[in-house]
Amino acid sequence: MKVLAISGYKPFELGIFNKNHPSVLYIKAAIKKALLNMIEEGLEWVLISGQLGVELWAAEVVFELQLDYPQLKLAVITPFLEQESNWNETNKEWYTSILMQADFIDSVTKKGYEKPWQFRLKNQFFVEKSDALLMMYDQEKEGSPKHLYELAVEYKTKHNYQIELITFYDLQMVVEEEQFKQSDY
Repeated sequence: MKVLAISGYKPFELGIFNKNHPSVLYIKAAIKKALLNMIEEGLEWVLISGQLGVELWAAEVVFELQLDYPQLKLAVITPFLEQESNWNETNKEWYTSILMQADFIDSVTKKGYEKPWQFRLKNQFFVEKSDALLMMYDQEKEGSPKHLYELAVEYKTKHNYQIELITFYDLQMVVEEEQFKQSDY
């Protein structure tokens, strides 16, 4: 596997309204654990669309991993230009800091937001241009990742495509592992 697309919930869908929320540490730990396995299998590129939440947290994990795995690269390919235009200043600064460190930046549609079809086009691009999808998504709690997940599942029926989910159960396991590491055992 050379190219991995990563996506998942937006922060508000998880009840997270601050990028320093304690839950973010566990989400990033789960992403890191999955990425480390994939790096061992030859992962070269991580692809995100730059949306708030799981995708930007994943970018931060990639930057951290690049210290030990400099061959790992991050591509940010947005659905449309200036997707951050309606975000608050804090989120815009976070997003800009991610873009400044990314290895590649582009947009699927070379124009500003027009209609939802731009998100569908981005989802299709992500699935077709990656070898696998890592997604923080739980079918018990639908949300914005649902459309990308369903497209990937459909794509997988005709192509050799890997889908790896981080579910709420997986997150609970990570929380317990991390708490165990911090205890005196």
